Amino acid sequence: MTASAPDLFEAVRPADLDPPLFDPKAFRLSAHTAALADRARALAQTVFAERAAGYDRDARFPTENYQDLHKAGLLAICIPKEQGGAGADYKTYAIVAAEIGRYCGATALSWNMHVCSTLWSGAIVDDLDLTPQEREEHERRRSLHYRRIVEEGAVYSQPFSEGGAAAAGGVAFETRAVPTDGGWLVSGKKIFASLAGHADYYGILCTEIGPDEKASRRNTLYLAIPAKAEGVSVVGDWDPLGMRGTVSRTLIFKDVFVPEEAALMPRGTYFQAASRWPHMFLTLSPTYVGQAQAAYDFTVRYLRGEQPGTPPVKRRQYPTKQIAVAEMRIKLEQLKAVWFQAVSEAGADPSKDQVIRAWTAQYAVMEGANDIARLAIRTCGGQSMLKSLPLERIFRDSRCGSLMLPWTAELCVDRIGRAALYEPGETDE
Repeated sequence: MTASAPDLFEAVRPADLDPPLFDPKAFRLSAHTAALADRARALAQTVFAERAAGYDRDARFPTENYQDLHKAGLLAICIPKEQGGAGADYKTYAIVAAEIGRYCGATALSWNMHVCSTLWSGAIVDDLDLTPQEREEHERRRSLHYRRIVEEGAVYSQPFSEGGAAAAGGVAFETRAVPTDGGWLVSGKKIFASLAGHADYYGILCTEIGPDEKASRRNTLYLAIPAKAEGVSVVGDWDPLGMRGTVSRTLIFKDVFVPEEAALMPRGTYFQAASRWPHMFLTLSPTYVGQAQAAYDFTVRYLRGEQPGTPPVKRRQYPTKQIAVAEMRIKLEQLKAVWFQAVSEAGADPSKDQVIRAWTAQYAVMEGANDIARLAIRTCGGQSMLKSLPLERIFRDSRCGSLMLPWTAELCVDRIGRAALYEPGETDE
């Protein structure tokens, strides 16, 4: 069963915490969603925020935060209650992730990779077409993975990128799974692999391909490979601009035997999910919603003379500062509104407008978070350069969001424009 929540924040009074990112009454959140968001905010604000600078400085994985997430029941947030998890749906998870992102972007972003292993194999697969036999077998297999997370605190990752067009959905993944007795032999490479060297299992997207077969995206498999399996190695350094605590080094797989029970989705299901459940690719964005809120919150506290680590000097009386904060607030409310609508609509077979809105939300958040951080730096001045304060880290972390596949800012703009002007099947010929 899920470990009891840690006593790290049990004594924290609601009045001592920042207001919720999404007010439960204003956004009509369920009691379950609001309670999980409160739990995450209390843990992140009182514990994660203090550790964040160290993880960033040393490019060190937030192992201690993951231990606390397990104790708080949040590693199992999207695992059904009857299997020991918190039973969170897509929107609930997204709001909780945004709360964590306010205080430690690297923890929130890497935690997303872990949670998606349960969200994709859970609620998303449940919405798709499977035969009764496939569903029964899938239920048996995913229960094995869920027990590891709930009982042992096992951490899963989700390496996606390979340096080519596969992560954007253009071609088949170059990481290959060759069928063999009882499973597959997996070979390939994943770059920017968050949690590399720190996850217990790597949730690998790879192409199943037999002798004389041609690689196809329809044959994508989603397999959980033990980190200690023979043939798995982690190579390269990790010294990036931002999101340093994700420790996204390169993974190498060389003829790694993976048993059939390691499948996180049945054959053919990933391709169906990518086609019918596109919001599955929006889960990177909550971290940056939190980052946008954090940049705004810092600026308000700083101008009011209330930011810890800075002199208690008020600067709010200057019209230029007031105008800057107003501009930041407008941008923040805009990105939060379109994002909340998009995550509220997530589900199978969305309409064209809903898909466009999801791309719009991704773009608005990934570009808007850094724009708000930029305004915060200009408004707060020299204090923003200090690594002893969080704004400098928020600026660097938030700049990385628009680069992330499969929905980079560039790809979102391209897809929005094309979808707005063309109906399916239309050409100019």
